[in-house]
Amino acid sequence: MILNVSGRCDIVAFYTEWFMNRYKEGYVDVRNPFYPKKVSRIYFKDVSAILFCTKNPLPIIDKLKEIDIPILFHITITPYGRDIEPNVWNKKEVIEGVKKIVNILGKNNVYVRYDPILLNKKYTLDYHVRAFDRLCSLLSGYVEHIIISFVDNYKNVRNNIKYLKLKELEENDYKIIGINFVKIAKKYGIELQTCCEEHNLVEYGFKKEDCLSRQIAYKLTGKTKFKEWKQRQCHCVEMVDIGTYNCCKHFCKYCYANYDEKKVISNMRQHNNKSSMLIGSLDKDDMVKVRID
Repeated sequence: MILNVSGRCDIVAFYTEWFMNRYKEGYVDVRNPFYPKKVSRIYFKDVSAILFCTKNPLPIIDKLKEIDIPILFHITITPYGRDIEPNVWNKKEVIEGVKKIVNILGKNNVYVRYDPILLNKKYTLDYHVRAFDRLCSLLSGYVEHIIISFVDNYKNVRNNIKYLKLKELEENDYKIIGINFVKIAKKYGIELQTCCEEHNLVEYGFKKEDCLSRQIAYKLTGKTKFKEWKQRQCHCVEMVDIGTYNCCKHFCKYCYANYDEKKVISNMRQHNNKSSMLIGSLDKDDMVKVRID
């Protein structure tokens, strides 16, 4: 089993203390988002690897040596300001955090995500090209893989259309991004890839690759028998997400996992670092089943 920590919420940024408590106790409970009375209990002894997905890895850096399970990081660094990402941590400090993690885990275990790319009057193609060059220059020598994606029409995107004021990407926009980003990445020795994108940019030199492929999973774990995570066009290996929707205080205007800021505040108030689950706690009528794969 591979844990995703987390696609539903930035656990590392806001709930590292809780995660480490769960790790030390040896198990975590995860409520099914579609059938809330069903709870999966996951024992860390059954976990082969952990994928940490975060925009702020700083809270967990000093804890990494306490975790004896193979770790992969996906760290998202975008060029947006507080108009789009109201509570995301200072990007320069995040980049320094990336370097520290690379020094602990190695380059192959740390991927940066420039994710998602969106266009409007402020965040233009030229803005992105300059921002990407700056990012790569700061990561040069530390990061060898950057994953690119484009904004999707999620519920939260539609809710925040007045803030985002999106310009729809046209074919020539994809071309400009493809040509310029590949040129920049080559300059700094970085490989670019897309995952699960209709416009995969392979014609410009991007690699079409799963974010967590069987090959990467094998390198992490030494195991080969992983199911495919069949979501949309995604062919990553199956992961178990231990997060909860609507509990990330970054409040990014494009996020798929948050779509109700009032619910986020409400959920965060129900968080208890000593609980076995991220939000709330077990109820007497919950049906708890141990998950082993």
